Amino acid sequence: MLLAPNLLDQVNSEMVLSKPSALVALVSLSITNSLAWNHDDYLHSPTADEIPHPSADGRGWEEAFGLASDFVSELTLGEKVLMVSGVHGPCVGNIAPIPRLNFTGLCIQNGPLGLEQGSYSSVFPAGVSIAASWDKDVAYERGSQMAAEFKAKGAHVLLGPVAGPLGRSPLGGRNFEGFSPDPYLTGELFTQTIEGIQDGGVQACAKHFIGNEQETQRQPSENEDGTKIDSVSSNIDDRTMHELYLWPFQQAVRAGVGSVMCSYNRLNQTYGCQNSKALNGILKIDFGFQGYVMSDWGATHSGVTAVNSGEDMDMPGTPDYPLFFHQNLTNAVNNGSVSSDRLDDMLRRVMAPYFHLKQDQDFPPIDPSMKELNSVLFSTPDEYEGQFNYTFGAEPNIDVRGNHGASIRRSAAEATVLLKNKHGALPLKDPKRVAVFGNDAGDFTNGMSVWWFNGVGNYEYGVMATGGGSGSGLFSYAVSPLDAIKLRVGYTKDALVQYVLNNTAILEEDSPYLKALVPWSSDVCLVFLKSWATESEDRTTLASDWNGDEVVEKIASTCANTVVVLHSAGVNTMPWADHPNVTAILAAHLPGQEAGNSIVDVLWGDVNPSGRLPYTIAKNEWDYDFAPITNSTELLKTNDPTAWQSDFKEGALIDYRHFNHYNKSVQYEFGYGLSYTTFNMSRKLTITPLSTNGTISPFPPSAPIAPGGNPSLWDTLYEIQATVQNTGEVAGAAVPQLYLTLPPHENQGEYVEATNILRGFEKVRLDPGGSKTVTFALNRRDLSHWDVINQEWTIPQGEVKASVGFSSRDLRARGTFTVIP
Repeated sequence: MLLAPNLLDQVNSEMVLSKPSALVALVSLSITNSLAWNHDDYLHSPTADEIPHPSADGRGWEEAFGLASDFVSELTLGEKVLMVSGVHGPCVGNIAPIPRLNFTGLCIQNGPLGLEQGSYSSVFPAGVSIAASWDKDVAYERGSQMAAEFKAKGAHVLLGPVAGPLGRSPLGGRNFEGFSPDPYLTGELFTQTIEGIQDGGVQACAKHFIGNEQETQRQPSENEDGTKIDSVSSNIDDRTMHELYLWPFQQAVRAGVGSVMCSYNRLNQTYGCQNSKALNGILKIDFGFQGYVMSDWGATHSGVTAVNSGEDMDMPGTPDYPLFFHQNLTNAVNNGSVSSDRLDDMLRRVMAPYFHLKQDQDFPPIDPSMKELNSVLFSTPDEYEGQFNYTFGAEPNIDVRGNHGASIRRSAAEATVLLKNKHGALPLKDPKRVAVFGNDAGDFTNGMSVWWFNGVGNYEYGVMATGGGSGSGLFSYAVSPLDAIKLRVGYTKDALVQYVLNNTAILEEDSPYLKALVPWSSDVCLVFLKSWATESEDRTTLASDWNGDEVVEKIASTCANTVVVLHSAGVNTMPWADHPNVTAILAAHLPGQEAGNSIVDVLWGDVNPSGRLPYTIAKNEWDYDFAPITNSTELLKTNDPTAWQSDFKEGALIDYRHFNHYNKSVQYEFGYGLSYTTFNMSRKLTITPLSTNGTISPFPPSAPIAPGGNPSLWDTLYEIQATVQNTGEVAGAAVPQLYLTLPPHENQGEYVEATNILRGFEKVRLDPGGSKTVTFALNRRDLSHWDVINQEWTIPQGEVKASVGFSSRDLRARGTFTVIP
């Protein structure tokens, strides 16, 4: 195997590497706050000369790969280049049709929570809401329903789901598109979403690969002197890369994901879409990925280098972006700088998932309305229709929503996280006088597409049902909390709903609005807060937007029963959480089109909330300084093209791993959430080894690489069981969570080990008095560290500590076992 291709170019700061190509067995970069960080440790990743591109062989997709090979053999050079270059068309991304071969092209559409340009389509809960559900079935169902809508509109590829950003910093602008900063939780829900999408006959595109953890300087810029300043470089050591950021993508490949999107950022100094180590070495060789790598829009920065480094498709391939494929790729093949075999491999990778999902058989034509929506956003020229012969349906604006609104409402309600419930303030007991406050409670005022709010520049008024950018959606309707509350309270005798939706008016000194409402005479005061996040920019604060914290303090100062609801893209600090008049807090995240109905279902108790936090809520914003967004005044004025460096010094210690390691108090911990019932758990765990002879090799047995890597990594080695009981008076769902502390890994330098890391969870629905024994299956990878010397997942010797509980800090049952080598 050439030059240890699993090895990233990273070394301990005390070691010397004479040449970037001198890849030898190295210890992991030391990760401690006390050691200096040296950018010279992050040399440019190996080139395609050092890690040549591997050709796909169709493993796992043998029949489809044969059809793809036959198809490619019929193509001319011009057709081949066109099929990987992207063109103008009715969709966000387009591969042109080839009518003589009955190929109608590929329609590629945003995004991870629904058709971003789809009339009469649904806006589903965002990824962060699915993460808060901790429910694999919900993730699968959402993926399946999105696929049904995409397919009915004629879209072959859904640009999602998202595992990058993972969520290293809670300020990341696109965190809401993904799931959780925990790689295990993300990996499970990411995979279920992919399977739901692809079982529905639509290709999923796992994105963004990899290290795409901030929006600031995600693309190159120019300073005042016209000097090109490169994208930010995510500098990540080998072990952290595997144990955190690659973890969910490895599962995606095992699940058979059709495509992977390479990211804007540089990774260890080399752009993600021309990083041979990441694309050739890890994704295609180590993980055995058989599909295609698609660029993010404008993430291609070269032609020959990108192709030979593993990029298979350039998007969007239109003149409003630099063109590196098209004629340039034709020239490269003709002069031999890109081999004809490599071009054919690109085509086979593109067509194999197409045939595997049977998209050549009766796939619906493109809804004509999508070309109109696309032209509004991207000024697509009209002449493409005659040039490329796209196939459109007879009727525009077909309604693909089906009964999806009901499942959106149900899943968003169940995913709501009940953080505080003082003296059983919730569910509400038929209140007659309800006061509603906050700019998140009402209907939209700036239109139905959150993407366009970037242009409007103000999303002050209206419920925040999703975030902004390409991960948003075009609402066909949205139910506001205020409308749903009015409907629930009704218009009968003694019923009264009053409201102020202007935060500025609420905060006026001696506000006449509050005096008119007399909030202290209300049965309940409902305060709705929100926090905006969007693609292309990072959050600047973790406080609620539009002075939301001050609104809570103002209302709670006079209303003894103040219930706070947050619609947010992720983490919010809550300086008012312990206020005695704040009786209940609900984190509703980004619930989609049924936002008002879903939160009313929870407030009035029609749905028992079973959401759990997919991240940690710290007491102060500065508690997250261990993983900052890279940005400074000096960087904005720099003349150094490579000045933007994001050093992942914290290693694996992000989110709850950091807070646990340093024993820091938090407001609400990872995995936390209350219910309208109570649960208990057995104190003992049943731990069962499944190996036949009682011994387990530290390294996985050798085996041919399958999609997902060495198949032995997925062998179940242990089962752990715990019993959960509903000890309350109403039905509800618990989320038992398994955490492991593995023995330290030998010979790994000064790497700081994370303890109590998530390695299992289940959503368990129980009637009052009911109980269930939950089984957690542990595979080889779950029990392993990444060994940077041997470049392999390795089970360390020693005692493994297992704990099962209801959050990362509420661990009820404990046990230990020792893996015998």
